[in-house]
Amino acid sequence: MATALSEEELDNEDYYSLLNVRREASAEELKAAYRRLCMLYHPDKHRDPELKSQAERLFNLVHQAYEVLSDPQTRAIYDIYGKRGLEMEGWEVVERKRTPAEIREEFERLQREREERKLQQRTNPKGTISVGVDATDLFDRYDEEYEDVSGSGFPQIEINKMHISQSIEAPLTATDTAILSGSLSTQNGNGGGSINFALRRVTSAKGWGELEFGAGDLQGPLFGLKLFRNLTPRCFVTTNCALQFSSRGIRPGLTTVLARNLDKNTVGYLQWRWGIQSAMNTSIVRDTKTCHFTVALQLGIPHSFALISYQHKFQDDDQTRLKGSLKLNRASQTYFFPIHLTDQLLPSAVFYATVGPLVVYLAVHRLIIRPYLRAQKEKDLEKQRENTASDILQKKQEAEAAVRLMQESVRRIIEAEESRMGLIIVNAWYGKFVNDKSRKNEKVKVIDVTVPLQCLVKDSKLILTEASKAGLPGFYDPCVGEEKSLRVLYQFRGVLHQVMMPDSEALRIPKQSHRIDADG
Repeated sequence: MATALSEEELDNEDYYSLLNVRREASAEELKAAYRRLCMLYHPDKHRDPELKSQAERLFNLVHQAYEVLSDPQTRAIYDIYGKRGLEMEGWEVVERKRTPAEIREEFERLQREREERKLQQRTNPKGTISVGVDATDLFDRYDEEYEDVSGSGFPQIEINKMHISQSIEAPLTATDTAILSGSLSTQNGNGGGSINFALRRVTSAKGWGELEFGAGDLQGPLFGLKLFRNLTPRCFVTTNCALQFSSRGIRPGLTTVLARNLDKNTVGYLQWRWGIQSAMNTSIVRDTKTCHFTVALQLGIPHSFALISYQHKFQDDDQTRLKGSLKLNRASQTYFFPIHLTDQLLPSAVFYATVGPLVVYLAVHRLIIRPYLRAQKEKDLEKQRENTASDILQKKQEAEAAVRLMQESVRRIIEAEESRMGLIIVNAWYGKFVNDKSRKNEKVKVIDVTVPLQCLVKDSKLILTEASKAGLPGFYDPCVGEEKSLRVLYQFRGVLHQVMMPDSEALRIPKQSHRIDADG
């Protein structure tokens, strides 16, 4: 009698939501929810062939959910990685009675084995373009104008330096990676370039080593060795040894960095450098979604300094970040434009370097970026609707079938609740609510879920867990990708109550705070 469920059906179900239990539900709670749904969907209770077929499908789906959640091992896998974790090949050889931590480790091992087959197709390109702009003529000019100099009446803005670098990574095995990088630089008419090749090997989960070979027209051949090691979960150390070959001989260098995570977004560094420019450096770097802050102190030969740096990030949804230093990051590419405004501290230069870029950014963001992102979001949402149209139609048909299967049970529940003036669901709607009269067409995104909610009433109580309601029996998602709410009008002790709550929040009724005043 049982029919197998397709992978697509299983992928689109949330087992906890389907059984309407908490993620921390005990075995007894799972069993009680399972028995109740089995009584509702058991195929033998329905004689109509169509209803019997729908009941059989829902019965098997509930059984599948209970099988996963009632087994401690499969439930741990599902809680950590969802259904994709259950689909991972190799779990059949895993020893039973493992802890969630051991299951996580086993999953990561199986995942690494799968990723090894894709290593040759993976690269990690990174690039930086830096353009130096000399704009001092805007604020610090001679008052005299020379007639014999063409264009002397206009400020001269020049590009005085440029730097371009690019690197790619090519995984060779699960532990070995080859890295090829190159760079070109020019400043005031003089320039040069270099190329480097590095081979990195991951020696353990705590460390890796890297050999580097390089050559360039400004410097001679380079040979380097870099080591990285995690000392504790929050502390690591790196050591970099290098030999630079030049016409003056071999110049050795050694750099050691000890770092510690002070909190989630802050790292402290201690650095010791020996060689051509020996120095000791300590710094604290804080990097968040909105800003980048650095405090550093260096004692060395020939340079000693103190540094405080702050960058504010203006973020957009498309992961493009514009910083106060005119730095643009897009994916793994970085574009940096340092602009030299003046050699002296002039009020006009300070104004145009601070207020000017901010005003321009706000104008561009409001007039160009925000409308573009809004249009792009609508386009992506429409594409998502098109891709899920067939699935939503299937879910709608399944929900309607579930409602038909609930009718007899709901009739008995209402009779029992009316006899004791208990909980009666008068009306319930689920979806996107629109109060703007100019957008009446969007009201079709709300569906009637009165019967499914009444079916979940037990002993004059209705309890919905903290999860999306789209997975509940008799529900479906009427507006994919949009915010949804649940509005319930119910009667308890002969008095009307009403509540409206966001989709993923828990709901428990009846409550005194939901009561509708008589004069309202």
